[in-house]
Amino acid sequence: MSNYKIVLASTSPFRRQLLEQTGLTFSAIAPEVDETPVADESATELVERLAKAKACAVAEQFKDNTQALVIGSDQVAVVNGSIVGKPHTHEKAVAQLTAASGQAVTFYTGLAVAAVTKGTISVESCVETFEVVFRNLTAEEIEGYLRKEQPYQCAGSFKSEALGITLFSALRGNDPNALVGLPVIRLLEMLRVYGVNPLLDTSADTGA
Repeated sequence: MSNYKIVLASTSPFRRQLLEQTGLTFSAIAPEVDETPVADESATELVERLAKAKACAVAEQFKDNTQALVIGSDQVAVVNGSIVGKPHTHEKAVAQLTAASGQAVTFYTGLAVAAVTKGTISVESCVETFEVVFRNLTAEEIEGYLRKEQPYQCAGSFKSEALGITLFSALRGNDPNALVGLPVIRLLEMLRVYGVNPLLDTSADTGA
């Protein structure tokens, strides 16, 4: 059984739900991080930098007296070479889905684990890639989807775990959880290094 406290540096309900499914006990804290892109920063550089920044920002809160593993994650979509983030408004969501229609959209998800041990912080990070192929969408379908699901806080303007699946013709990648915002397969691999394993940890509770 690991002595590390597990912390999710996010208040995203989607990431929280994915981590809850592992059965691990954890807390969630919102990271205070400036997410403004740096000039000439690539999509992979952006999401990895922000994932590390989020994990480290929260890890600082445990530096004095707690062993902790803090999980940070960030995601963007790339359509035709351009980074696409959260739309926030209906108009921008329409534009994003119209641009994605008939196209392959690549999602880059940065993942970082900041380990707090004896007052020091060490960070491991990676970027997971997942590709979504959109079918050709009509304007009516786009409007209908947005009206039903309102995915305005989701990169790419859809929720793959819900009705968004109706927009696609194919999915390509190692871990479909990465598309939702947390690459769970890679995360669990990183946590096992610190002795955290849901299959062996007696504190893991599938009802968490």
